[in-house]
Amino acid sequence: MIRAYQASDKPELIKILELNIPMYFDSHEIKDFEDYLNTHGDTYFTVEKDNKIVGGTGYNITEDSTVGHITWQFFDPKYTGNGLGRELVEYCLSILRQNKQLTKSVVTTSQMAFRFFEKFGYKLIRTEEDHWGAGFDLYVMEMELN
Repeated sequence: MIRAYQASDKPELIKILELNIPMYFDSHEIKDFEDYLNTHGDTYFTVEKDNKIVGGTGYNITEDSTVGHITWQFFDPKYTGNGLGRELVEYCLSILRQNKQLTKSVVTTSQMAFRFFEKFGYKLIRTEEDHWGAGFDLYVMEMELN
């Protein structure tokens, strides 16, 4: 089940993020995620399976209202590979596509996850070595929307 993020979800989401360190995230990103939730919690979603929080993702829109970003997608490793990630990205894209002012969607990810986003039609625009931390490169990807 995908539902709106609630502030009470934060501790469990942080625990899940920690389960993905160092495979997908650098440890300093925990603070970045907390800051993100404080700023964009109104557009973040929590995923539950079997009445348990198992992951989440969010989106935000640039100030000029032309670009939608999908951000901070991660899951408890026990729940990866079963379609939840795809469902969540499609959910966010459906919201972004409703906004006719948006021209594109952007994902900033790493070399560990960029192939996943290619499946939705995102194209790699640029990379930056060690952006997120040592061994965690930035992959900026874009996809045309409306």
